[in-house]
Amino acid sequence: MNTQEKFELVYNNFKLHFYREIFHKIQGRETSLTTVETFCMEVIYALGRPTISEFGSFIGLSTPNTAYKIANLVKKGYLKKVQCPDDKREYRLEVTQRYMDYYNISASYMNNVIGHVQEKMTPEEIHGFDRSLEVIYAEQMEETPLPDGHLPASLSDE
Repeated sequence: MNTQEKFELVYNNFKLHFYREIFHKIQGRETSLTTVETFCMEVIYALGRPTISEFGSFIGLSTPNTAYKIANLVKKGYLKKVQCPDDKREYRLEVTQRYMDYYNISASYMNNVIGHVQEKMTPEEIHGFDRSLEVIYAEQMEETPLPDGHLPASLSDE
């Protein structure tokens, strides 16, 4: 198995774990998010407090569609709009604790996996793994243009 196939398997396992947990929540009626709303929330969270227009532009939605999706997420209690102090016409999107409880489904799994990986690796191997993640992240940043200031340009500590 080559590196690309291994990476795809790891990536797919993270997705599968997340989806399985989401379906368990849906069956237990613990969430009121639709599939599309779940993806919208994932994007908003990953962008880190985007403005309404940044979110809409990033996923390619029209202004009315963006407003509709945001209004539904606010109504359901997963998202809040926070007025920007320097420009009262602009709002930043912030996830609520309700969403964070929902999101922790995958975050706790990732933390467990990384914890086990670190236990099994030497400090040198962990350093190499960190460097690999930095390279992967840099490549992703070239392929995925993001609104300015939402994610670090690099993962490097330097």
